[in-house]
Amino acid sequence: MIIANSLVKSFGDSTAINGIDLQIKKGECFGLLGPNGAGKSTFINMMYGTVQRTGGNLSVFGYDPNIDSRKIKKRLGVVTQENALDESLTVFENMMIYCSFIGLPKLDRKDRINELLKYMNLSHKKDARIQMLSGGMKRRLVFVRALLGNPELLILDEPTTGLDPAVRHLLWGKVRELHANGTTIVLTTHYMHEAEVLCDRLIILNHGKIAAAGSPQKMIEEHTPGYMGIFSLDEKETIKKILSTKNNFIHHEDSSGIYLRSSTLPELTSIHSDYGLTPLQIRPSNLEDVFLKLTGQELSIDA
Repeated sequence: MIIANSLVKSFGDSTAINGIDLQIKKGECFGLLGPNGAGKSTFINMMYGTVQRTGGNLSVFGYDPNIDSRKIKKRLGVVTQENALDESLTVFENMMIYCSFIGLPKLDRKDRINELLKYMNLSHKKDARIQMLSGGMKRRLVFVRALLGNPELLILDEPTTGLDPAVRHLLWGKVRELHANGTTIVLTTHYMHEAEVLCDRLIILNHGKIAAAGSPQKMIEEHTPGYMGIFSLDEKETIKKILSTKNNFIHHEDSSGIYLRSSTLPELTSIHSDYGLTPLQIRPSNLEDVFLKLTGQELSIDA
């Protein structure tokens, strides 16, 4: 459905996308991860023609976004980072205006809006002004807006940023339902667990290049296998002594603690029995560990 070959986008002397190759298949949920400035939003904007590529090739539904962006936009929906709703109008009025933007037949508009408001548990807010909605309700309404045209491709650009866990899990459930019904989904997110839960495959972008690609589990097994123990920064000196005699731990630290990764659980638990150190947490390695490793954001224990 989406094919990029040697794709490049430069802004003056700065290169946001630096020769990436990828394919996104019909019906899959595909994740774009990376730190701020890695090129995620630039790639999304190139997909529907808002940003023109500098080099390489890009195809969406078989169309070139530089030439046929209108044809592409008719077949996709976008949950933007910003809600961009008219605060002075009601929920229903906002959606009616958007129906006119996308050319939904007039006779179908009311039923389609009501159907999607029910789907996103917002029917009771149909006549409420946007300014009276909670942040979570506004976010759900942006999902309604993105789905009005029954899109084949749904782009979710950081869809749950700033939401509480209850709303986030509700939206995850809706994304899973859409995915199960055959909608192709492209997701950008800073929540690694969100990507791990929702994505079939993903890439991690760093400095405009693909640092890794594959399924979440495959990436964990390849780049950060094993278990992670998190220790208090107060234990820094003791952990330095442990590391001076044991070379089977991968380690880094940040402001939240000291992280030790081992291929086996007994190696981590032995720190408690042998040295009396109690970890703040022991868990299997996850996608966040992969992200930190591949984007170069791990810190040395001596930093």
